[in-house]
Amino acid sequence: MGISAGQTVLACIERLDQKFQHADLFYGHGSDNSWDEAVFLVLGACDLPLNSGDEVATVSLTRAQAERVNDWVNQRVIERKPLPYISGKAWLGGAEFFCDKRALVPRSPLAEVILNDFQPWCNGVRGKEVLDLCCGGGSLGILAALNHAETQVVLADIDPDALALAQLNVVKHQLESHVQCVQSDVLASVPPRYFDIVLCNPPYVDSEDMSNLPAEYLHEPHIALASGRDGLDFTRQLLAQLPKFLHSNSVVFLELGNSWEHFEELFPQIAITWLEFERGGWGVCVLTKSEVEELALALT
Repeated sequence: MGISAGQTVLACIERLDQKFQHADLFYGHGSDNSWDEAVFLVLGACDLPLNSGDEVATVSLTRAQAERVNDWVNQRVIERKPLPYISGKAWLGGAEFFCDKRALVPRSPLAEVILNDFQPWCNGVRGKEVLDLCCGGGSLGILAALNHAETQVVLADIDPDALALAQLNVVKHQLESHVQCVQSDVLASVPPRYFDIVLCNPPYVDSEDMSNLPAEYLHEPHIALASGRDGLDFTRQLLAQLPKFLHSNSVVFLELGNSWEHFEELFPQIAITWLEFERGGWGVCVLTKSEVEELALALT
């Protein structure tokens, strides 16, 4: 039996929490547990602010709201769609983004790096040139632009569908004068310039992990996930092409997720600096130009 009109918001959340616990769902697209997922679904489907408190607990659902909750629950439980694809919205670093199957659901721990002004790796980002490579829906580069109005950002991705979504998010945040979208296979079509900061959340899932992905991740673009046997096919190309876009003080933040161990194995003689995060996440390294050049040389 589904949710009915007249039930309160709190009663719906409690009921869905129990349903989700027994549905063998996988969490990782904005929440990490059944309760938070239920909260986000009910509030989102009822057009209530996601930061709502006890004041909405006793609000009764209308018939239209109940029907929408039931539709979203079916998509989440039966089809295993990530909730942001159902709602069409995602949040990262306190900002809201349009979200759909054209790009990965925003969830990168690099958001924490951006909100911390890239410290202690550089002296702020004011007036800096930033490249967000493999930008997907553009969340990371847009966060960088939102953090400092003087920042100029290039969003680059090989997928034109992802870039179309990124452009919608650029317009949503009124950043047309600060953010440029470029379709590019790795760096082939990126405008030639020196970037102060490079953010890259590339495809990095290895073949073993791809064969064992939870159903929720199968709704995301394959091109944005898979990167060969060890998850580093894209990264090898990136390292070869990147040095000419860097100056001596440039900083590169490269996310490799579970493939960070393959990266270490690929460069056993080179010390890699891996970041730690207060808000969760792993597999992100920080590189200077000289380190990128050293890694690229080791691949030859």
